[in-house]
Amino acid sequence: MQLPPDFVKILRFILVASRVLFLCLPFGFSSARIQAQTTTKQTATKSTIATPAAITFENVLKQSKIHFALKNSISPTRYSIETMTGGVALFDYDNDGLLDIFFTNGAAIPSLDKTDSSFSNRLFHNNGDGTFTDVTDKSGLAGIGYSMGVAAGDYDNDGYVDLYVTGFNQNQLFHNNGDGTFTDVTAKAGVAGIVPGMGKAWAVAAGWFDYNNDGLLDLLVINYLDYNVKTASLCSVQKLPTYCSPNDFQGTPNILYRNNGDGTFTDVSVSSHIGQYVGKGMGVAFADYDGDGFTDIFVSNDTYPNLLLHNNGDGTFTDQAMDDGVAYNEMGKTVAGMGADFRDMNNDGLPDIFHTAMFGDSFPLYKNMGKGQFNDVTGVSGLTAETSSLTAWGTGAYDFDNDGLKDLFTANSAILDNSLEIEHRPFRLPNTIFRNLGDFKFENVSRTAGPGFAVPAAHRGAAFGDLNNDGKVDVVVTVLNGPPEILMNRTTNHHHWILLKLVGGRDNRDGLGTKVKITTAHGSQYNEATTTVSYNSSSDKRVHFGLGDDAVIDRIELWWPTGIKQVLTQVKADQVLTIKEAATNSK
Repeated sequence: MQLPPDFVKILRFILVASRVLFLCLPFGFSSARIQAQTTTKQTATKSTIATPAAITFENVLKQSKIHFALKNSISPTRYSIETMTGGVALFDYDNDGLLDIFFTNGAAIPSLDKTDSSFSNRLFHNNGDGTFTDVTDKSGLAGIGYSMGVAAGDYDNDGYVDLYVTGFNQNQLFHNNGDGTFTDVTAKAGVAGIVPGMGKAWAVAAGWFDYNNDGLLDLLVINYLDYNVKTASLCSVQKLPTYCSPNDFQGTPNILYRNNGDGTFTDVSVSSHIGQYVGKGMGVAFADYDGDGFTDIFVSNDTYPNLLLHNNGDGTFTDQAMDDGVAYNEMGKTVAGMGADFRDMNNDGLPDIFHTAMFGDSFPLYKNMGKGQFNDVTGVSGLTAETSSLTAWGTGAYDFDNDGLKDLFTANSAILDNSLEIEHRPFRLPNTIFRNLGDFKFENVSRTAGPGFAVPAAHRGAAFGDLNNDGKVDVVVTVLNGPPEILMNRTTNHHHWILLKLVGGRDNRDGLGTKVKITTAHGSQYNEATTTVSYNSSSDKRVHFGLGDDAVIDRIELWWPTGIKQVLTQVKADQVLTIKEAATNSK
């Protein structure tokens, strides 16, 4: 017997509400104790700051000599793909110690071909003097088709970072040849993005991670809607053309490719159970949220329940989002999930989850309570009031002022280019920065983040990394039908920092999935090596920590994915430190 849809919705809301109420009872005392402990740590870190310096950014696009415009080929038909492109990657393709910048780009519509160079994906080499050189032609990364996102990772452990570019019915894997050029090896590797029974899918995002701890990076491809440009319906509001709602289309399963170690991959979506979970994926992030030594997956879905894919350690995954409290928001509703990050926000060693969404949703923040449970703390954090009127895409949790607490960045813009006429809301929005005050409290400090930061634009993807190796995390943001924003972090304080460049031996060369704990005189912090952050973008693989007043790190502890534990002591701050994986466990 099939229950009426309205009854199902009511029943689901009651189940979610009762689960939240039940969780509050057993965790009441322990949560208060954990909160008191972490508040003490955070207060100690914050107490070193009399008057916090403003987190500020400068858009240095003009000085950078980067000439690029993201073209989405907006059409009267308003094809849904037009509003979704805009990935960016920060990665060091030539191993000179400086982050380079790669942008994805659209194509002509309806042909979906990059008919001229204005549609090319673009690679810009970091010259080390604040300027960049366009090396796209030499690199071979111009690409084909209507591109969406990008994932950076050294899948063959040769010491050079490779790129996987997602798109509408056209994904590409580019092997880094180590001489400044890349080769399209999609067909040879077997990673074209084909879903059985559907063919080539609309892939928005992707990420590299070692799900089976064999020392090889595997590939997760995040698919969006079952959509066909040739048969797409025309949608309108009050006779104005508009992009159709995702509710008008079916979702699609994601794809997991296992790295075979010989340059090829095997689609294990069925055997891993990844393929049985249908969604409308837009954001993906990785972390070991329960500390069992295997990397788990969070997928933010658009109008669908989010996925929290627990890695069972035997090659399979189980969706725990409903049981663990991250499928819906605190009101028991789905949201228009977009970009995501999966990091420890309160220095208790447990990765938390944050993702962006559409106006009216607010941007959910889920606190990891331990024992595989999360609580939605969006309201008590102050983010509900600050984000309910916003729509955002890219996002990242990074310590922008190096005070020892990870702050939040969101790249904002409405979905509809004519939203002013249809929704009575501006299309272009300024970005936002939320300073972490400790104890899961955040303050919107965007108004003091600099004049370049306050400029409204049609922001989409965002990638994070230290472009000039000064210890401050910078941001590169894409803009639909406009130039990107190169936001250099100009925060002025005397806080210390460290950047850890991990080099795997038995593990994957990038060290992705390595968990890091640092301890100083003011307490401990935690982070995890990943490039999979934000919306359809890829960030610096190096692990960043802000250290406040601490010029020395007493202890750095690393847990590599294959099981090696490594310890360094009495490490000086303010450096980019390369750590090679040890052959044996530290004593």
